[in-house]
Amino acid sequence: MEIVAIEKRTFDLMKKQFDDFVKQVEKLCNNNPKTEWLNNEQVCGMLNISKRTLQSYRDNGTLSYSQIGHKCYYKQSDIENLIEQSQIKK
Repeated sequence: MEIVAIEKRTFDLMKKQFDDFVKQVEKLCNNNPKTEWLNNEQVCGMLNISKRTLQSYRDNGTLSYSQIGHKCYYKQSDIENLIEQSQIKK
């Protein structure tokens, strides 16, 4: 193992910069509440639609999604917005 010695002043400056960075990250995380992700079955149940209709929503851009492997996930807030929009159109 290699040991590197630095001046105390340099160490204190690095520590302060790191502490400032941690505070910025915490501030960003606190401003963005955790996103709830839903799978295909949950979305189909909420919207009362078939998996094929959900596929159409993805294809035509009606509903945004994220894909991990072969599974699609949807933000709950996006689903709620889609429900609100469909109620306005009725």
